[in-house]
Amino acid sequence: MICEIKKQSGVAFLLNKGQRLKVIDPKGEQVSDMVLFNLEDSREKLSSGKTLDFEENLLITTGNFLWSNRSNKMMKIIEDTNGRNDFLLAPCSPETFQIMYDNPDYHPSCFENLYVSLKEHGIEKDDIPTAFNIFMNVQWDMQGNLSVEAPLSKGGDYMILEAQMNLIVALTACSAEDSNNGSFKPIHYEILNQ
Repeated sequence: MICEIKKQSGVAFLLNKGQRLKVIDPKGEQVSDMVLFNLEDSREKLSSGKTLDFEENLLITTGNFLWSNRSNKMMKIIEDTNGRNDFLLAPCSPETFQIMYDNPDYHPSCFENLYVSLKEHGIEKDDIPTAFNIFMNVQWDMQGNLSVEAPLSKGGDYMILEAQMNLIVALTACSAEDSNNGSFKPIHYEILNQ
């Protein structure tokens, strides 16, 4: 069954080892932030640093694993029809919009959507790691300067990931204008049993 994450919101759910998660961009140019926690011990969580280190690549896609802070495989990317994702930038937060968008008013954020969704699992704000930003298009130049460009994903693009352990998963439909080419759309997901 395909589930919808409404624009600028998030969800959390359990995924058993061996199950597959399909994350879909139904309309195109919409990022989804994803964080992972070991169901048996939530102190073990997704690690950008370990993943980039062990996979020896900045562009994580089909065939790559997502690793934990304890150097364990958490998920394997089985299929990625878009091929451009980000694992450098943290989830957008209220401070993101104050500092980078010069917006002092309330703005929905992935960070808030992640921790609110994960609260029922005993996960607190400070537990949220750098997210794996599915469909996010971050570019860099020879001097190391970063820029966030429009996602390359088209309507119907998807990623399929296979759980390597029992997981708590949280997903968002990203709330940052720059990440989504100026608009906000839903994200779809489906849990697949092999």
